[in-house]
Amino acid sequence: MFSREHTNLIQKLALQCLERGILLVTAESCTGGLLSSLLTQEAGSSKWFDRGFVTYSNNSKIDSLGVQRETLENFGAVSQEVANEMSKGALKNSEANLGISITGIAGPEGGSLAKPVGTIYFSIANQKKVILEHKSDFKGSRETIRKESVLFVLNKLLNLTL
Repeated sequence: MFSREHTNLIQKLALQCLERGILLVTAESCTGGLLSSLLTQEAGSSKWFDRGFVTYSNNSKIDSLGVQRETLENFGAVSQEVANEMSKGALKNSEANLGISITGIAGPEGGSLAKPVGTIYFSIANQKKVILEHKSDFKGSRETIRKESVLFVLNKLLNLTL
C-alpha cells in the first residue's frame, strides 16, 4: 500500500526523531489512521511515536482531543482552526512533544464550493505553540488524496526536524 518513497521518508524521520529526542503523536480525521499505520511499520517506532488518535466524527474530536464545540460550529471540522486544536489536543493527551493533525475531505462525496473534495488542513504543534499551519487542495481519488496528505505531512515533518 505504501510506496518506497513513503518508506524512505519514515526511515529518515525515525533517525531524526531519535537523534533529537522527538516523540510524535498524530490526530487524524480524513486519513483514518493511515499516517499512524505508516509510522508503525518501521521497527522500533515506539521509541519515537507515542500514539495516534483517529477522530473521524465531530464528537470524537471533542471527546478525545478537546476540540471546542464552538470551533466546530463556527469553522467546521475541515478548517485550520480545528486542525490546530486537534494537534494541541493530541499533545495534551499523550507523552509526545510534537503533535501532527490532518483533517479534510477525501471524497468522493462531501465537498462544497467553499471546501471541495481534496481540501485538507494540516497542523503541527510543539508544547509551546502551533509551528505549522497549511491548507492543501489535492486532486484525484480518495486513495490518492489520503496518500498525498500523508506524503505532504511526512515531508513537512522532515523539514521541521532537520
